[in-house]
Amino acid sequence: QVQLVESGGGLVQAGGSLRLSCAASGRTFRAYRMGWFRQGPGKEREFVAAIRWSDNSTYYAHSVKGRFTISGDGAKKLVYLQMNSLNPDDTAVYYCAADQRPGVVVSTQSFTSWGQGTQVTVSS
Repeated sequence: QVQLVESGGGLVQAGGSLRLSCAASGRTFRAYRMGWFRQGPGKEREFVAAIRWSDNSTYYAHSVKGRFTISGDGAKKLVYLQMNSLNPDDTAVYYCAADQRPGVVVSTQSFTSWGQGTQVTVSS
């Protein structure tokens, strides 16, 4: 059984920063990529960022590139999302995702496991 648990969400003013964390667990679980998605009020879920552990390559959505940074430790099954220069449009539930398929291109936006999400609210 794979479990992904996000933390670090909260309320922040526009221009501020937050750091999200995600810990994956599961005795036989191995993630080759991990990523973040978000779903804002009244919006569809959208891809935010991904990292591939084999070469530490990363990929970002255009809307967050230059402001958000994905990092982590694949061996420890930890992934982080540092979010800077937040604005109200970043308000959403942020979901951690993991991909147990080897050899997938880092920009692939399908994943095999999902967390429950953590709320991020940016006030103006």
